[in-house]
Amino acid sequence: MKKSIVDKKAKPEKGLIKILKKHSGRDNSGQISVRHQGGRQKRYYRIIDFKRDKKDIEAEVLRIEKDPNRNSFIALVEYEDGEKRYIIYPHNLKVGDKIIASEKAEINIGNALPLKNIPLGILVHNIELYPGSGGQIVRGAGTAAQVLAKEGGFVHLKLPSGEIRKFHEDCWATIGQVGNIEYKDQIIGKAGRKILMGIRPTVRGTAQNPRSHPHGGGEGRSGEGMHPKTPWGKPARGKKTRKKNKWSDKLIIKRRK
Repeated sequence: MKKSIVDKKAKPEKGLIKILKKHSGRDNSGQISVRHQGGRQKRYYRIIDFKRDKKDIEAEVLRIEKDPNRNSFIALVEYEDGEKRYIIYPHNLKVGDKIIASEKAEINIGNALPLKNIPLGILVHNIELYPGSGGQIVRGAGTAAQVLAKEGGFVHLKLPSGEIRKFHEDCWATIGQVGNIEYKDQIIGKAGRKILMGIRPTVRGTAQNPRSHPHGGGEGRSGEGMHPKTPWGKPARGKKTRKKNKWSDKLIIKRRK
């Protein structure tokens, strides 16, 4: 069997955790506003350094841990001045390796640089959408974006969805692919584990009563009997939901579809 890189006995670093309150999908009035949530195990939230704003100071990887709040692993790193932080674990980063966030950093796994200083063809993750905002996209297990081109102050990246998009050249990103690549192959195995993850059962609309879902009711087993709808009566398939006035497509070169 392949030896796991994750330190399973390690307790989370005390200064880098906080209480994670459980809301079970309910809003401030106590009503369920997000369905299929509830019943998960207690857990602490690990504070992750998505900004990588400790510039030009080397850090050593102390250990790799599992984070119950995300599907990617996290790495605990210690900077030369003694400060410890968690970062998203990049694939093939090893305990004892040195990493740095710097404009002039080498193109090594785990190093963070502005997109303008990253060569074409390199895989990156934890990418900023706006300069200084901190990494917001490509943070899931096994994901990576590829640098395709640079022009007019923008860098073109191919995202995991297949979309090709422009990013400002001053946005920062981390070199490498996010670790825990095998995550997509795991089998949950039983309903109880799904509950412990905080995911409650999903019931088909046709199995509900007419009060709970537009597809409900009828004698015996019956089909939808209409165009597919959500529980709130909106079209369930094919309707475009992108807001025209709020979002802009000007930075998208090629849509994912």
